[in-house]
Amino acid sequence: MGRIRARFFDPEGTRYGLPTFWWHGAPDGYATRRQLAADGLRPGRQPIAAQILWQGVGGTRAAYLYRLDLARPKRPASAAQRRAIAAALRARRTCPTCRSVCDYYIPRSLGECLTCADPR
Repeated sequence: MGRIRARFFDPEGTRYGLPTFWWHGAPDGYATRRQLAADGLRPGRQPIAAQILWQGVGGTRAAYLYRLDLARPKRPASAAQRRAIAAALRARRTCPTCRSVCDYYIPRSLGECLTCADPR
């Protein structure tokens, strides 16, 4: 085991307060939030079960791990939530000057559609 791996290896949690593993060194049964989301799961109010530490740009970086056996399925969005998301995305494509709905999102730097910003 290298120096860096030994520095971040604390499976009992005596040094860091949580069971700690090095990059790619966590045992099976743990996952990050992104890994849970990719599998259609969420942490479901469970506490952080472990962490991964590694030396990154600017210092020591951490990724928190959750237990897979306690993860719950993601809740699907309701019809009202889907309508609200669709309305918000449509508002991002609507030009405030000419009120036309574009095929692209209005650039925030311009504040209006490309036709209104440069009428040439």
